[in-house]
Amino acid sequence: MAESMNPPTILPKSHGTSEVARPQGLYGVSDKMKMGPLGAKDQLAASHPLEFSEINYTKNQQALDMRMLRNTQGLHAPLKLQMEYAVASKIQRLPGLPSSMIALDTLLGTDETIGFEDVLGAPGDAEVAGDIHSMMERKLGLPNL
Repeated sequence: MAESMNPPTILPKSHGTSEVARPQGLYGVSDKMKMGPLGAKDQLAASHPLEFSEINYTKNQQALDMRMLRNTQGLHAPLKLQMEYAVASKIQRLPGLPSSMIALDTLLGTDETIGFEDVLGAPGDAEVAGDIHSMMERKLGLPNL
């Protein structure tokens, strides 16, 4: 017996708000493995009201900075800065080597801050670490010299 997953439908409530009807599983219970313990939509609703603001903080701050820059210096300034961001984000090391993206960090102003990704995202802490040349020789079956 195949389970059919229907998209959620919005049911109107009597006091003006709406309620989202969740797709039900085979026996009328939502599938916890697919939807999570609270359901996909319930997880977003159960989060703290400031969580959305915190997730989008840097994007909102950059948009505000670009608007302020455009109002004070004209249209050329944010366009030039966006072009510099695009060029700096494409500069990377060879595949397999970690890139520090220091040019982009300097342009964004995050080079002087220490964040979560700086402490726990260090390349030295990676599970796969080693000399790239010896790893490629081993992968290609070349003799070690």
